[in-house]
Amino acid sequence: MKCLILLAGLLLSLPVAAQTFPERTPRILGGFAAGGTSDIVNRILAESAATTLGMRPVVEVKTGANGFIAAAEAVRSPHDGHTIVQCSTGLLTITPELPGANMAIDPNRDLIPIANFAHSTQVMVVATNSPYRTVADFLAAARARPGTLTYASAGIGAVSHLSGARLERMAGVQLVHVPYRGAALGVLDVMAGRADTIITNLGDAAAQIRAGEMRLLAFADGIGSPAYPGVPQISEAVPGYAVSGWFGFCAPRGTPEAVVGRWSEAIRIATQDPTTQRRFSESGLVPRYEAPATFSATIAGDRAIWRDVIRGASIRVE
Repeated sequence: MKCLILLAGLLLSLPVAAQTFPERTPRILGGFAAGGTSDIVNRILAESAATTLGMRPVVEVKTGANGFIAAAEAVRSPHDGHTIVQCSTGLLTITPELPGANMAIDPNRDLIPIANFAHSTQVMVVATNSPYRTVADFLAAARARPGTLTYASAGIGAVSHLSGARLERMAGVQLVHVPYRGAALGVLDVMAGRADTIITNLGDAAAQIRAGEMRLLAFADGIGSPAYPGVPQISEAVPGYAVSGWFGFCAPRGTPEAVVGRWSEAIRIATQDPTTQRRFSESGLVPRYEAPATFSATIAGDRAIWRDVIRGASIRVE
């Protein structure tokens, strides 16, 4: 009884917008194909947030333009918190800095951060029969044969593209960039020996690593994974090197602050859910809650890093 009284008091203390939210089924929009890591993150949140929100959100996939189709749909929706969008590293920190990029919206003007949800473990992998057993081996070969070793990516301007470009710059090597339409295709060609390496999400290559079809050379994010003890960081061969990816959520600007707070709290609770933590681990992810202000600082910091890489490598979208 005391708990019910306390809960009732807490609800009465909330602003009206937070007390009445949600009034209908909330939507979580995703900008990438169903079944991929991004989509998995959305569905994990929808399941976990159902208890906190009192209603299970529906996940809708709106693919295209590196997440901007989904983001534009969110901005066109009523700004009442019933529609949020997954905002990825590329959407918020890379595409806005890419010369020639076609953006349906201005993410800094039209979206506000709700919270960060997941850290994406980044890895550098090669085929199992690759001659390169360490990052140092790979870089030594790159220095001996400038412009011959290749790195795959999920496409021009993807995190995997800029991660390779940053490695080139910081290690003082010249590599050949081979863009694909998605990380899965790049991973397959590295596995087949048609490209030498790729720096990508652990989830993109975890199955191949477990099957012995790919070799995990190093982690790229400065964090690593307890599932792979003893695997080094790229920074051990290239001091200061670190790249990270994350999956957060945003709302259209103008969404009531109290409703943003409800979503942020639902995300915080989700990161503490043992089921969420297990499913994240299976997908090469780590729960990483950041409240709106902290998430905003992460966005600003990463955007500065990628801006420097883009300008230094003269990367642009044609």
